[in-house]
Amino acid sequence: MLIFAGDAFDATEDYRRLKSLLIDFFRGPTVSNIRLAGLEYVLHFTALNGKIYFRSLQLKKSGCRTPRIELEEMGPSLDLVVRRTHLASDDLYKLSMKMPKALKPKKKKNISHDTFGTTYGRIHMQKQDLSKLQTRKMKGLKKRPKMKRN
Repeated sequence: MLIFAGDAFDATEDYRRLKSLLIDFFRGPTVSNIRLAGLEYVLHFTALNGKIYFRSLQLKKSGCRTPRIELEEMGPSLDLVVRRTHLASDDLYKLSMKMPKALKPKKKKNISHDTFGTTYGRIHMQKQDLSKLQTRKMKGLKKRPKMKRN
């Protein structure tokens, strides 16, 4: 899990692009929900007074059902300073951030999902001729030849 603390990551362009670089470098699988029992390592970046503090933390395990949320510092801890920056032009930056059309997910037409996650699909068919529709044959509905009267 990556945590970015500090207003500088959203305020200045240098820190915003540095945050993007760090996310690309340390990116793992993207998840929608976090289960505390499955969380083991946290990378924490703090921007404060012109410095960036990088800390790697480990979640302590608890033996009971409710997880104890206590982080213990482990591994490398770095104090970084942004000294020299030479950013690309905004046009070049936008061009580099552009996603190719092949990687974009295609929208699936005529497919919908309900609140329970059930997938529904809509199909389109030509209009059916109901006179040619095969139905159940019953003796009472069978057409009889007309009897001739004398």
